[in-house]
Amino acid sequence: MKILALDIGDQWTGIALSDASRTIAKPFTTVETGNLTSSLEQLFAKEKINEGIIGHPKTMKGTISEQTKKVEEMAALLQQIFPTLTWKLWDERLSSKRAEAAKKNISKEEKLRSHAVAAAFILDSYLGYLHIHENLG
Repeated sequence: MKILALDIGDQWTGIALSDASRTIAKPFTTVETGNLTSSLEQLFAKEKINEGIIGHPKTMKGTISEQTKKVEEMAALLQQIFPTLTWKLWDERLSSKRAEAAKKNISKEEKLRSHAVAAAFILDSYLGYLHIHENLG
């Protein structure tokens, strides 16, 4: 089963997917946040996914911001709408900045893609965590 990662923003949400072996994180797409649940329904109909990771945007000091609260509300909503998935909030500090640094956003399409790239950075961090803990356990 694959793992999904979301980088939720006010206007756009980046989506990334792991491969079936849960080794590689790949940017998948960027969707309008208002259409996120319908986009996820379509994705879940095509892909075998049992876990969702949601970027948790705390401040650099680790405190909660308005954006943190919005993402936590969306995470609770997604848990209600898709209760068969395991949903986890995952620290996303610097993922958006890494995505922008990895690719200069010279066009609107590249800017949109940067959201999916940020989701892939979140997912890559989580997959690294899983790999380390599976090898220790």
